[in-house]
Amino acid sequence: MLSVDIQKKLGAFKLNVSFNTTEGVTGILGASGCGKSMTLRCIAGIDRPDQGRITLDDAVLFDSEKGINQQPQERKVGYLFQNYALFPNMTVEKNILCGLYHEKDKAKRKQMLDDTIHLLKLEGLEKHLPYQLSGGQQQRVALARILVNKPRLLMLDEPFSALDSHLRGHLRIQMKKVLDCYGGSALMVTHNRDEAYNLCGRIALMDAGTILALKPTKELFSNPDSVAGAVLTGCKNICAARKTGEYELAVTDWGIRLVTARPLRDGLCAVGIRAHHFDPQTKRNSFPVRFTDGMEEPFEYSLQFRFENQPDNTQDILWRFPKEKKWAAGLVMLGVEPENVLPLYN
Repeated sequence: MLSVDIQKKLGAFKLNVSFNTTEGVTGILGASGCGKSMTLRCIAGIDRPDQGRITLDDAVLFDSEKGINQQPQERKVGYLFQNYALFPNMTVEKNILCGLYHEKDKAKRKQMLDDTIHLLKLEGLEKHLPYQLSGGQQQRVALARILVNKPRLLMLDEPFSALDSHLRGHLRIQMKKVLDCYGGSALMVTHNRDEAYNLCGRIALMDAGTILALKPTKELFSNPDSVAGAVLTGCKNICAARKTGEYELAVTDWGIRLVTARPLRDGLCAVGIRAHHFDPQTKRNSFPVRFTDGMEEPFEYSLQFRFENQPDNTQDILWRFPKEKKWAAGLVMLGVEPENVLPLYN
C-alpha cells in the first residue's frame, strides 16, 4: 500500500496532498496544472517535498521529521514519463536492459528480458531504434524497461498524451491488459475522464494542489458530490441550487424543483445533470422545454434547450442522445430520474 501525506510550495502554488492507495490502479484525475505530476515526482524521489511522509508497503521513502529521503533508484518505483524518455541511440533490447543494470547474472538478465518482451508483445522489434517505432510501440518499450525491474509501484504520467487521438482507444485496451498482467499497485495521472474510467478501480479527484475525494470509480461518476468533481467527471449541466426538502431542491435559474434519490445534506450549493440523462419518456422530474439550437455529431445529436419557466438571462441546457432516438421540434416534455440528479456541495 502507498501512503502519501506531503506539502510542497513552488512559487505561489502549494501542493498539500494526503491519500492512501490499495492494490490495483488508482487514478489521479484533475485539470492541467493542479499538481498531479508534481505528486508523482515527489513519490518517485525526483522532487523533494518540503514536509510530510511517504511510505510504500513497509518501507519509508520520505519522512521530513526523521530526515529520511531515499534516492530514486532505492525506491523500487517505476515511473513512465509522458514522453517515454527512451534512449534514442539504443535499440529496443538495450533500452529494456537498462532496467536490469543491477542484475549481474547474464542468464537471469536474458530470461527476464525475454519474459518482458513477450509480455509487452515486442517480439521482432528487439533491434529497432526508437525512431523506427510507432508511438504505441515506444510506449510499450518504455513500460518494458520499467516492468523488467519488477517495481513495487508503477506510476503512469498521462500515458496517452503523446499519442494521436485515433490510437488512444485501442491502446487503452492494451494498457489494461498490461496492468492486469503486472498485478501490482499502480498510480495513473490523467486529465482525461475516459482514461480514468477505463483503467482505474479508484479515482482521486485533484484540484489546486489538494485531493477533493477518493472513491471507487463508478461511485465517483454516479455521485461526484462537489462542483469541481462534477466538472472533472464531465457533467455539462451544472447550476446553483438550494435545499427545499429532504429529497427536493430548487434550481432558480432553471425555474424548476427536482426530486432526488439521495437525502440532501446541509451545504448544498448546486445541482448537476449529465447531458445523456434527460429522457422524454421519463415521467419523474418532467418539465416542458423548448429547443433553441442543436448540432448533429457522428453518432448522436447535441441539442440545447430551455425550461418553459427559465429566466431569459440564464444559460441554455444540453441534451445528448443517440441518433436512433427521435425527438420533436417545439415544446416537449423532458424528464430525469431522481437517481440521475446530482446534488453538489461546498
